[in-house]
Amino acid sequence: MTSTLRSKIAAAFTAAFCLAPLASHAGLLEDDEARKAILDLRNRVEMLARDLNARIDNKADKTGALDLNSQNENLRQEIARLRGQVEVLANELANAQQRQKDFYTDLDARLRKLEPQAATIDGREALVQPGEQSAYDAALAQFKAGDYKGAAAAFNEFIRRFPQSGYAASAQYWIGNSHYALRDYRNAIAAQQAVVRNYPDSTKVPDALLNIASCQVELKDRAAARKTLDSVIARYPGTQAAETARERLATLK
Repeated sequence: MTSTLRSKIAAAFTAAFCLAPLASHAGLLEDDEARKAILDLRNRVEMLARDLNARIDNKADKTGALDLNSQNENLRQEIARLRGQVEVLANELANAQQRQKDFYTDLDARLRKLEPQAATIDGREALVQPGEQSAYDAALAQFKAGDYKGAAAAFNEFIRRFPQSGYAASAQYWIGNSHYALRDYRNAIAAQQAVVRNYPDSTKVPDALLNIASCQVELKDRAAARKTLDSVIARYPGTQAAETARERLATLK
């Protein structure tokens, strides 16, 4: 478009210059009015050229402005698209970090379950292995439910699995109580003697001796029962077990 306009301007100038000599020649032959008309024509051509050039330049500026606006709009769209991608990536990163945090939290919890846990058992600090507490509680629940045979088997299995457990003395004690509840007094005595023999420092020993004495009474062995009760009084003076032993001795006379 610009090339066409400039071609028209060039043609106009050519026509003007072609007419000019003729006009000048006519002026020489005729009068000054002819020269004035030629000057007017030149001025008009020059004015037209200036106007066309101005229009061309103005159109070029507008075209450039339009092109710049178009480029700016494209850039704005591209920036918006990139910002959207950044937002998506940021969200994905945050989610990935949260998943990683949850994973390590869960892993830590699982590892803790696999590690021994500190516990207070019969007034003493002990380490409890994974599954140890639940196995002991399950066996005790059977005893409380009246399943004495099942409880005895469960406590025996517990001791087999966790021979060094802080609950081992208690498990052995409940084996004796299970046999007593089943009226199997001889096995009850054997189980409680294992408590006294294998766990001499356990707080269950005085109760185990009292249980042995009860079994001996049931077996009509009062002499053995009195001997057992005397040992409780001698070994654990000032305790509730010793007081219970004295009360039972009084009933055996």
